Amino acid sequence: MPPAARPPAEDRTPGEAEPARPPASERIRHRLVAAERRYHANDNISAYVQPGELEELKAEVEARMQAVLQALVIDTESDHNTHETARRVAKMYIDEVFRGRFVPMPAVTEFPNVERLNELMIVGPVTVRSACSHHMCPIFGKVWIGILPNEHSNLIGLSKYARIADWIMSRPQIQEEAVTMLANELQERVRPDGLAIVMEADHFCMHWRGVKDTDSAMTNSVMRGAFLKDANLRREFLSLLSRKQG
Repeated sequence: MPPAARPPAEDRTPGEAEPARPPASERIRHRLVAAERRYHANDNISAYVQPGELEELKAEVEARMQAVLQALVIDTESDHNTHETARRVAKMYIDEVFRGRFVPMPAVTEFPNVERLNELMIVGPVTVRSACSHHMCPIFGKVWIGILPNEHSNLIGLSKYARIADWIMSRPQIQEEAVTMLANELQERVRPDGLAIVMEADHFCMHWRGVKDTDSAMTNSVMRGAFLKDANLRREFLSLLSRKQG
C-alpha cells in the first residue's frame, strides 16, 4: 500500500512528533506502482531509486537477513563466523550480485560503421555470473555473441559487450529470460542485420540441492535476423563457437 501522506507541519499540534519516514523499499515500490512499472526480480529499477537510497536498502536487507539467521537458530552474537554475516550479505546483494537491478546501464560509446563492415563478428566466451530467482542459487556460465553488422549499425567496443552482459546477468532470473534480455539490449544498440547469442551455464540449484547433479549444464540460444533465416550463417557461427570451446 502507498505510504500515508505526512500532515503539513502547520497542521501538527505543538510537540507532536513528525511521522516516521517510510523505509526506502516502500518509497521505491510506491514510485514503481504509481508509474505502473513492473518490478520483477530481473527488472532494472534504477530510474526509481533516489540518491542515498541504496545505502538505506542495504540497512533494510541487513536487518531482515539478521532475522533470517535468528530464524535458523544461529547465535550470531557468540559465533564469530556469523557476527557480521547479515551486513556482508546485504552489501553483496545490493553492490554486487544483484547490482544490475539498482544501477543504470554502464556508459557505452557507439561508433558509426564508417567502413561499412558486414562480416560476421563473434565475441566470447564472456564469463557471466547470475542467480536463479527460484532459489537464489548461483549461476556461472559463458556467453558467445555473434553480430552481422550493416552500414547503418552502431559499433561498440569489445569490452562493452562484457559490461552489458554483466549488467543484465547481475540480477535474480532464469537463464532463458536473461539471454532474451541481452539480445534485446544489443539489438537496440547495434541494430545489426543478424544477432546470435549462445549461453552455457552451471546452475547451483541443481548442483547444490534437489537432484544434486554436478555434471549437467544448460545451453540455450537466441537467433535473430540473418542468423534465423540463413542456415549457412548459423552453421558458421556455431562451428566457430565450437572451435572456441575446444
